[in-house]
Amino acid sequence: MDETRSPSTPDASPPVPGAPGPGLTSAEAARRRAEHGENAIREERVSAVRKFLSYFWGPIPWMIEAAALLSGAAQRWEDFTVIASLLLINAGVGFFEEHKADNAIEALKQRLAPVARVLRDGRWQDLPARELVPGDVVFLRLGAIVPADVALAGGGYLSLDQSALTGESLPVEKKAGDTAYSGSVVRQGEMQGVVAATGMKTYFGRTAGLVQTAGARSHFQEAVLRIGNFLILTTLGLVALVLVVALFRGDPFIETLLFALILTVAAIPVALPAVMSVTLAVGASALARRQAIVSRLVAIEEMAGMDVLCADKTGTLTQNRLTVGEPVVIGAAAPAEVLLAAALASERESPDAIDAAILARLGDERALAEYAVVAFHPFDPVRKRAEAEVRHGERRVRVAKGAPQAIAGLVGAGGELAERIRRATEALAARGYRTLGVARAEDSGPWRFLGLLPLSDPPRADSAETVAAIRRMGLDVRMVTGDHTAIAREVSRELGLGTEIVSARGVFAHDDSDGDAARIEAARGFAEVFPEHKFKIVRALQRAGHIVGMTGDGVNDAPALKQADIGIAVSGATDAARAAADLVLTAPGLSVIAIAVAEARKIFERMRSYAVFRVAETIRVLGFIAAAIVVFDFYPVTPIMLVLLAVLNDFPIMMIAYDNVRVAERPVRWAMPRVLLVAVTAGTTGVIASFVLFWLVRDVLALAPAQIQTVIFLKLLVAGHLTIYITRSERWFWRRPWPSARLFWATEATQVAGTLAAVYGWLLEPIGWTYALGVWAYALAWFPFNNAARVWVLDLWERGLGGHARHLERAHASLHACECPPASCACPRPSPTSARADGGEVGA
Repeated sequence: MDETRSPSTPDASPPVPGAPGPGLTSAEAARRRAEHGENAIREERVSAVRKFLSYFWGPIPWMIEAAALLSGAAQRWEDFTVIASLLLINAGVGFFEEHKADNAIEALKQRLAPVARVLRDGRWQDLPARELVPGDVVFLRLGAIVPADVALAGGGYLSLDQSALTGESLPVEKKAGDTAYSGSVVRQGEMQGVVAATGMKTYFGRTAGLVQTAGARSHFQEAVLRIGNFLILTTLGLVALVLVVALFRGDPFIETLLFALILTVAAIPVALPAVMSVTLAVGASALARRQAIVSRLVAIEEMAGMDVLCADKTGTLTQNRLTVGEPVVIGAAAPAEVLLAAALASERESPDAIDAAILARLGDERALAEYAVVAFHPFDPVRKRAEAEVRHGERRVRVAKGAPQAIAGLVGAGGELAERIRRATEALAARGYRTLGVARAEDSGPWRFLGLLPLSDPPRADSAETVAAIRRMGLDVRMVTGDHTAIAREVSRELGLGTEIVSARGVFAHDDSDGDAARIEAARGFAEVFPEHKFKIVRALQRAGHIVGMTGDGVNDAPALKQADIGIAVSGATDAARAAADLVLTAPGLSVIAIAVAEARKIFERMRSYAVFRVAETIRVLGFIAAAIVVFDFYPVTPIMLVLLAVLNDFPIMMIAYDNVRVAERPVRWAMPRVLLVAVTAGTTGVIASFVLFWLVRDVLALAPAQIQTVIFLKLLVAGHLTIYITRSERWFWRRPWPSARLFWATEATQVAGTLAAVYGWLLEPIGWTYALGVWAYALAWFPFNNAARVWVLDLWERGLGGHARHLERAHASLHACECPPASCACPRPSPTSARADGGEVGA
């Protein structure tokens, strides 16, 4: 191996001025690797078996397992098979979804450079990047991925693409003394450097560490747990009461235990997670047709309640494509002269992002054909300019482009010209533009300052319209970017988001700080943001009571995407961003988000409808049966009737997933007290109606006990299915949207099937058409009364909330008195969201 070649050759060991030294020996590298560990992302792994078994632990799984054990003890193997299958399906679905969501770390690891050019044992070698240690001398060149955090040294310069790490839309120039971050890509230049940090201690590693620690508990999971706990406790209490009373009276133990078993299986929410998952899966399919792929089902519910959307600027709100604006003419005859000179000072064979943008703005490159490049000096961070000498016919022309102050110094600008350049540069900077100065000289003549080229990453064509649509849905949109504050403020202004942009450096004064919560809450956007800042911004908003969405497309967005309640990877996102996200958009732009939010709110309404119905049905059936046994020593239904009720209820319940529902105008959340209040009201009126009918058929009509049981069975079935129409509506059952065809026909078909079974005695004591139609008439008579009770309770609830909100506003006004006129007052006032008791607007 030739060790005396130039730095550009693979085996170089160059004597570069200011070079970092001879490198490490293999023995020293091994010692440091033992001290610092491999240059790799570490992760805490939980075995797949342990993760799968965790889904069998918790209140709802315990009850399902108890029901399965009771079924086995009573040798009811059909029930045992069904219950055990439900348990395994629930665990399998949860395990599969979590397994998909945990791929973010793997995607991040793939981003690391697999091979690095290292000076080891006095010679340059290609070694696996994982073997790097602090102190290693590495060589970085065009196209290389920086393998670790490297302190640059020696001559030369680098132009690095850090957009996937920091969100900066423009290349970053690095010189000796700067740090090149692990995972960034070399776009121009070559340099040597010393490894400063490896593995989890690198900037990239800290990003991966944030992905590991990120994660917020789903509000949907909490709601299901609370509903399940309520039903479990209710069921256990009433079944225990029935068992104690029956045994105290001397009822046969086996028959009593068997009845309690069936009652338990029918009443506990064995299918609650499955039905919820089916509802979410149907919604996920609908979103997929809208070009939004759901990677975590419960994220659909989170999107319905999302009230803050943190939108990443680069590549999401903007095109992530550098463009050149209208040239500002200073000494040129026309804008075209400025643009032509800048194009001549650009590298056409392998252009960087700026050169490519200039050439793209020029459009027709035939204008360059008249010029022959004699010499080209690329940009370097010392001179801060690029120069070219070209031949145009018999004349020689020199052109230069670079930082405005560097070009001003080149032309010797002073006095009025210098002031004019300064004012134009500052005006463009205030509008969020970076600027390039352009100059030209004829042969050996003096340089002329031609003008300025504004550079920007413009907003997407549909961004302003999409942002407006999302805000009309009650979402607060906030922009997040790694770019400078001036750039962020201009883009935010163009999109109608406001200009209250704060720098993350000001909000997070220290690396270990959680930030200024008040400034985070008040800001319309955040600039100069690093990955840990994005993560902390999301967490701070969550602590303030918001359900937070975060969009992004780069590695730098992965921690915040995973921490957010709903992480959204936009079209063209990196693998790391997609793996960390809950929702992956396959169409460009954010327009699909408005559609996805509307669809999510529909899905939420369907889940809420099911939850209210399930709680009401448990109270209605179990409460009546328990009270009849305890008070009247009468079993109002038989075990086979309980099984039939459970089976016939399943068909319309599953069709709730396809029901027509309204789209809420504001974000929706689980107001559990309200859900339980409405469900308990519906259940209680059902219990009262059942007892009135029981009194009629037993004491007035004096039917036989077996016929009484059939009448009660039919009433529980018909009235229970009618309850679906009440719980699905916002207020009155006759208002739009009406039930979907699937829900309506499934409900009516099962009611008819149950009616025929009661009339003709299929597994039941027959009661004939007269009593069957009488039960229908009775249930229909109670139907509007039950609906009226629901509306009355809701009116009481809303009046109470309204009074509570007015009390909060009065208290806030007295504590924060302000003398400014209302039209211009900047005093803080309570928001409608903060004044609500349960957060969000929820139909029940």
